[in-house]
Amino acid sequence: MKLHQSFELFVGLRYTRAKRRNHFISFISLISMLGISLGVAALIVVLSVMNGFQTELRTRILGVAAHIEISGEGGTLLGWQQIAELAKQHKEVRGAAPYIMAQGLLSFDQAVHGAMMRGILPEQENQVADIGEHMKMGSLDNLKPGEFGIVLGSEIARDLRVSQGDKVVLIAPQGQVTPAGVMPRMKQFTVVGIFEVGMFEYDNGLALMHLSDAATLYRMGKKVTGVRLKLDELFAAPRVARELNATLPPGIYAGDWTRAHANFFRAIQIEKNVMFIILLLIVAVAAFNIVSTLVMAVTDKQADIAILRTLGASPSSIMKIFIVQGALIGVIGTFIGVAGGVALALNIDVVVPAIEHVLGIQFLAKDVYYISELPSELEWRDVGAIAAVSFVLTLLATLYPSWRASRTNPAEALRYE
Repeated sequence: MKLHQSFELFVGLRYTRAKRRNHFISFISLISMLGISLGVAALIVVLSVMNGFQTELRTRILGVAAHIEISGEGGTLLGWQQIAELAKQHKEVRGAAPYIMAQGLLSFDQAVHGAMMRGILPEQENQVADIGEHMKMGSLDNLKPGEFGIVLGSEIARDLRVSQGDKVVLIAPQGQVTPAGVMPRMKQFTVVGIFEVGMFEYDNGLALMHLSDAATLYRMGKKVTGVRLKLDELFAAPRVARELNATLPPGIYAGDWTRAHANFFRAIQIEKNVMFIILLLIVAVAAFNIVSTLVMAVTDKQADIAILRTLGASPSSIMKIFIVQGALIGVIGTFIGVAGGVALALNIDVVVPAIEHVLGIQFLAKDVYYISELPSELEWRDVGAIAAVSFVLTLLATLYPSWRASRTNPAEALRYE
């Protein structure tokens, strides 16, 4: 058995290395190998870039949003201190902070801009969000109770044409009854900071103020909208939320970020899967070029096959010889593609700027895209899956030509030799 296996492997490798009488077959083999390499490398690079984008967006979103939000019925929560302490008893909760969320209309000079107003405690907000790390002007610590300071997103500040120190008017939708009728509530705020997290949704639609100022303006009293939590591991949020719901008082619920942003991240995952399928077609086309290569090789080696059959080689041995030949093309192509794809994915932060410099263009312009550099995150699980699928496609492509070779009739093949 070992002798047979070594014989088939030896002849298959010999056919692969030997100089061919038909150079066109060698050319097709080379094209197949390069096609597999290109497809595998493209798959690795594209999936790594999509992983990088997914991680970058998740980081930016969760730098402003919370891993878990605890809220009560009717959108208000009384006694948030006790709820926060109860939540922090969970071993995976890193920080907790209260917040008040409401709508408002900001006005400066002749410009107006609608936004969501978030009342926060600056000293606790840094435990659950990273906005403090993205301040372009000022600091969250400038928000003092009773001073009615406000921190604006960069797009809001740009639309209103305001800077630190300017005073804006906040118009709250909750009206107050006057002899002239119901009038909107208005309060002047001083801009004490501007942040830019790189997500248009937040830079253009979020403003921060002190919790006590928000409670006064929106007449919340001692109530808040909810408590925001940050975890050690963000992917543990669904499980931790379920565990917290089992311990929270009736009428109080914990929701995690995977529900709040489910459609967004699901769309990214679907796009990643579709790109995988589309790019896999490149590998499939290259792999099935092996079919034509082996069909021509079988035709070219008719006499050799017939001689091997007359010497006692079985049809299965002939089949294995050509499977070895085709599989070797696929293995070499896959190996080159994996090596090239991994090298490019790990150094894309160097390669892309070099290409931009040579061509004189910028793929992701800073004035259009917030993510101006291609992020890349190589996952070895993806690399393994791509290599495995490529190898399987290669093996499938060898079956039909190898089966045809095994069906060669020695007498017919040698009749005209």
